[in-house]
Amino acid sequence: MKTLFVTGGAGFIGSAVVRMLVREAAYRVVTIDKLTYAGNLESLGDALDASNHRFVKADIGDVTTIRALFDEERPAGVIHLAAESHVDRSIDAPGDFIQTNVVGTFTLLQESLRHLRRLEPNAASSFRFVHVSTDEVFGSLGPTGAFTELTPYAPRSPYAASKAGSDHLVRAWFHTYGLPTLTTNCSNNYGPYQFPEKLVPLVIQQALHGRPIPIYGRGDNVRDWLYVDDHARALIAVFERGIPGETYNVGCHGERRNIDMAEAICSLLDELSPHPTIRERRSLITFVPDRPGHDHRYAIDMSKIERELRWRASESVESGLRKTVRWYVDNQAWCERVQAGTYRGERLGLGVAP
Repeated sequence: MKTLFVTGGAGFIGSAVVRMLVREAAYRVVTIDKLTYAGNLESLGDALDASNHRFVKADIGDVTTIRALFDEERPAGVIHLAAESHVDRSIDAPGDFIQTNVVGTFTLLQESLRHLRRLEPNAASSFRFVHVSTDEVFGSLGPTGAFTELTPYAPRSPYAASKAGSDHLVRAWFHTYGLPTLTTNCSNNYGPYQFPEKLVPLVIQQALHGRPIPIYGRGDNVRDWLYVDDHARALIAVFERGIPGETYNVGCHGERRNIDMAEAICSLLDELSPHPTIRERRSLITFVPDRPGHDHRYAIDMSKIERELRWRASESVESGLRKTVRWYVDNQAWCERVQAGTYRGERLGLGVAP
């Protein structure tokens, strides 16, 4: 059974990948996670104690620990998801994003390359390094069109800039050193186990408890929404069938305005978990001053991964959102535990960087 490293595997998207890999039992998985505020062992579910899974608490920027892990485990590949990922937090504390997303990725690339050069030829030829990035590196779209793999980079937030920097490093290590890297750029993910600072779980939590639902500006900003399990399947497809040096966009044809998502969540909660005193939760929506530098629209053209790797999203926005709202209604204890002492729904991203 081949061993894979999944960095950031206790986070939202990473844990979905780990749970899927462990459940399908095709690989032995070593989850590497620093367990910052957004990483939680509970997100791994039954995978945590599975016989084909090992968890290691480590920082990807810790050269000594990462090198020792490569020497000990001799992985067949890396799926790299470890990152600081919340735009609002990057506005308030950009240094954390540079350290993890840029320096941490550099460290992981260097140690992967060192490991590759020590492998036997057959193992070296099949080794893969999948780098998971975001559509935010492309900047903001106008009212039409979609990002393709050839769209020029134009990051507009500290988070997007840090991810753009890591993308460039990954491609440089492929072209300069021959490290067999692949890059994915995905649209906005949502689904179970997402930390409640992001739009979908934040709206769910606020609406569920009858609290004001903050929406930036007038809620007209558009995102392409992707259910997290669909993304996890895409990443496994890229690892198994992707061509080194290539980039694959991952999306869902799920463009929705933020206000549309908030209203849909409110309607689902009214149906699935009626409030004792609030007849329509959309009355809780409150418009707040916009985020600094807020990109207006993202949309993904995922025709390449559909055509070349035969991957296609299984969930529509409607079906995925229903599953997501149902999960949060049924797992309020998890939400309370992961928020205890770290984040209680307060406004972030006010633009006062330290």
